[in-house]
Amino acid sequence: MFLHSVNLWNLAFYVFMVFMATLGLWDVFFGFEENRCSMSYMFEYPEYQKIELPKKLAKRYPAYELYLYGEGSYAEEHKILPLTGIPVLFLPGNAGSYKQVRSIGSIALRKAEDIDFKYHFDFFSVNFNEELVALYGGSLQKQTKFVHECIKTILKLYKGQEFAPKSVAIIGHSMGGLVARALLTLKNFKQDLINLLITQATPHVAPVMPLDRFITLNNYWILNARHINLTTLSVAGGFRDYQVRSGLTFLPKLSHHTSALSVVSSAVPKTWVSTDHLSIVWCKQLQLTTIRAFFDLIDADTKQITQNSKKKLSVLNHHFIRHPAKHFEENPSIISDLTGTSMWVPVKVSRWTYVAYNESDKIYFTFPLANHRKIYTHVYCQSTMLDTNSWIFGCINSTSMCRQGVDLSWKAELLPTIKSLTLRLQDYPSLSHLVVYVPSIHGSKFVVDCEFFKKETRSIQLPVTHLFSFGLSSRKVVLNTSGLYYNIELLNFGQIYQAFKINVVSKCSGVREEITSIYKLHIPWSYEDSLTIAQVPSNTEISLKLHIAQPENDSHVALLKMYTSSDCQYEVTVKTSFSQILGQVVRFHGGALPAYVISSILLAYGGQLYSLFSTGYCLEYATILDKEAKPYKVDPFVIMIKFLLGYKWFKELWDLLLLPELDAIVLTSQSMCFPLVSLILFLFGTCTAYWSGLLSSASVRLLSSLWLTLKRPSELPKDIKMISSDLPFLTVVLIIISWTTCGALAILLSYLYYVFKIVHLQASLTTFKNSQPVNPKHSRRSEKKSNHHKDSAVHHLRLSASDAEDSLRMHSTVINLLTWIVLLSMPSLIYWLKNLRYYFKLNPDPCKPLAFILIPTMAVLGNTYTVSIKSSKLLKTASQFPLPLAVGVIAFGSAHLYRVPCFVFIPLLLHALCNFM
Repeated sequence: MFLHSVNLWNLAFYVFMVFMATLGLWDVFFGFEENRCSMSYMFEYPEYQKIELPKKLAKRYPAYELYLYGEGSYAEEHKILPLTGIPVLFLPGNAGSYKQVRSIGSIALRKAEDIDFKYHFDFFSVNFNEELVALYGGSLQKQTKFVHECIKTILKLYKGQEFAPKSVAIIGHSMGGLVARALLTLKNFKQDLINLLITQATPHVAPVMPLDRFITLNNYWILNARHINLTTLSVAGGFRDYQVRSGLTFLPKLSHHTSALSVVSSAVPKTWVSTDHLSIVWCKQLQLTTIRAFFDLIDADTKQITQNSKKKLSVLNHHFIRHPAKHFEENPSIISDLTGTSMWVPVKVSRWTYVAYNESDKIYFTFPLANHRKIYTHVYCQSTMLDTNSWIFGCINSTSMCRQGVDLSWKAELLPTIKSLTLRLQDYPSLSHLVVYVPSIHGSKFVVDCEFFKKETRSIQLPVTHLFSFGLSSRKVVLNTSGLYYNIELLNFGQIYQAFKINVVSKCSGVREEITSIYKLHIPWSYEDSLTIAQVPSNTEISLKLHIAQPENDSHVALLKMYTSSDCQYEVTVKTSFSQILGQVVRFHGGALPAYVISSILLAYGGQLYSLFSTGYCLEYATILDKEAKPYKVDPFVIMIKFLLGYKWFKELWDLLLLPELDAIVLTSQSMCFPLVSLILFLFGTCTAYWSGLLSSASVRLLSSLWLTLKRPSELPKDIKMISSDLPFLTVVLIIISWTTCGALAILLSYLYYVFKIVHLQASLTTFKNSQPVNPKHSRRSEKKSNHHKDSAVHHLRLSASDAEDSLRMHSTVINLLTWIVLLSMPSLIYWLKNLRYYFKLNPDPCKPLAFILIPTMAVLGNTYTVSIKSSKLLKTASQFPLPLAVGVIAFGSAHLYRVPCFVFIPLLLHALCNFM
């Protein structure tokens, strides 16, 4: 019956939209590189020593615990407190386990063993009982207060020690990072208790799904950043992490707050892999980098993490941003002695290659710069020997050899297979020679290459294809010169809605040995670089899309840096990837889809109420959805409001009315503006509203059939009663349940009661139709008599088959609407059920105010029929409300889903009141 009301063109459109959404979802969930993280293993059995908390604290937080991680002899030794190491506190995220600390804890223990425990870290972990804090933000404050007490308890474990710590370092995974940041919002919290904060896949910018008002952590961090000097590093997982997109993890860049760094794991030196939401905790490459940074942060005098914020930032930059293939030094010596019995070999050619193998002598290769400066602008050198020794220097006023040289190795960059250095010659006018050092080696082979070049020959501009080319056209450049290094400037690329596929084809001639090329996608306005290693000759495909849009005042250009072979030629092609564009829409705006679905249903709901008012009949949901759910009824109003808010007088009026900030402005501030994105989401929302309506209608019919097989057939009600004898009692019971337990539970029970009433009505109508004669004229005559009876005696309304069908059409839409409201309230119910053994009442309860209004409304609607509200004076008003409310849902609920139910209960309440007015 539902499908009969939709023409084939509309059905084809809805199927096409499902296909488009599927393409986007596939890109988000599967369109990324394979997991290249190495698993971290424990060398000994991990042990978790429970730290005894004060009795009052344990009683106040019965579900939470504090543990100390250990293995083997270390665990045995530290069962006898106090401790002597450096405290680090690990905070798990949503549904996370305190045992996730074992990866980084074990690696830190191995590192301490390597240096004979000169320094060591004590890793603590908080057991949050695997709470679903991402679904229910009401526990954020409770977790934050508990962590504050844990920090004070941890520091007491070191009392009496010679180098007792005064602060702890915190590693927070996912929502654990938000808990750590929330510590700064506590009135009695001393900022000095935290010396370093590292967050992993933490959504700092906004919640992934803002399902309740408690989860939107306050703006204290941003508003008070001027007074906060806590050194913070935020690490994102990249495109593999589809739970928390990397754009949400970037800390705000403020001119007065420079102690925060944000980076994607694929850009972290010595890591170079994308991690999913869980593997970021155990990814060996990333954890090794983190531990190396921790040990470099130790102050030799205090044997604790340094309090010097400049050193902390310097260490984090060294390990997480740009690694020069050197061990960290706080004050590196720039001038190095170049003495000894080494050979000095002058090199006068512009391109030079040296293969070192079983060399017994140290060799210094010198490149005079005077002549090269006249012809070339840059020099590039690379070495496949990845040790940490200095390897390239600059000499001042040298002839054949120099005693001292400027160590240029600190300006080099470490890559997976080479360390490289590019210098602009005019930046070093005092240097007379460039010196490349080749040490004496035995049994290992490496290659050193250098070349001088003009920038214009190696910087090639490649404009990306248009957004709406749909991959049908492409742009291509061919690298004909035989260079070692190229910069492909990707022009007109800087928005998050752009997505491309880059294809690099390498062709080599006369090459016998295996050659590796590195393609590095460099995004200059954020640390989200990614590397691709290719064995040449090959055909390599690279995805090109962004986590962060280019800032308006930033003029940098995204680069494809190519570290190539001089024996090969390369061809670079770029074309638009339509599936990845859809993936970006889903990735950045998928969380707003429920708001657009509910907006479409509200428009259909209003259309049904109006058709009932104007014609006396209720149209089918699919028909009215196709007629009423139009983007031009919603989007222009939102755009107009956004435009008017640019005027001071309108903004003052807006603030005077205490209206919240428009979600479109919030998204603009987060650089999440897509062209036509609202239209795309509206189409997706209408499509979802259609299929959810089909599902709810089919479910009612299926349940009614099941009802008829289990119970004897029932009849249509002879007399319509808006308030049955059991209705007040049931309403009071459900409100008491909402007050004493969980509001979402009461809403779910009310919803099930409502569905039961509609299933019962559907079963009664099916029974009535099966019992009627086949003659259609007789059926219409009997209905006319019934309708005449209704008009003559309104206070004794009788329900005919046509009235029952009308009512079912209306109830089908209401069920569809209520289903989405129940789904939005489910997270707090799931949280309450999971923690039922600790407390019976959910506090705070985000759904309680909604439950108090929705419960009596659903109770009345369950006994409401179209025949009882046709003559209502309120019906016309009730039919006009859904349109402005549909606009309100998009304007205020697309980025704040917890506001959406506030717009939905209003038309439902007016619908219920139509029975009495």
